[in-house]
Amino acid sequence: MAKLNPRIAIVDDDASVRKALMRLLETSSYDVQTFETAAEFIAALAHDVPECMILDLQMPMMTGLELQHHLARVGIKIPTIVITAHDEPGAREKCVAAGATAYLLKPLRKATLVTAIRMATGMPN
Repeated sequence: MAKLNPRIAIVDDDASVRKALMRLLETSSYDVQTFETAAEFIAALAHDVPECMILDLQMPMMTGLELQHHLARVGIKIPTIVITAHDEPGAREKCVAAGATAYLLKPLRKATLVTAIRMATGMPN
């Protein structure tokens, strides 16, 4: 039987955002795994690569954009949705140039996020 929804990784240093996004996506039957840091996510890739990643732009130690660049350097391609509460000039362009399929501003609306996931993973709307 084919999977209905892709596995989603959420990488965000804010525990409340991770929890809210996980709950939101689980109500749409997504299989969700959360990570507090980019390093934690990178370590988990040895065991499992998700079909889509929701990535916070502003994180300590390694930013979302730095994680995108790291994944590209090591040849790992994951459809990525970048989220941020602090939209900075040029950030959208840099993230899209690094491979992001969507760039969304917090707070997120469920319909907007689900549409972005479907577009990123090639699922029908």
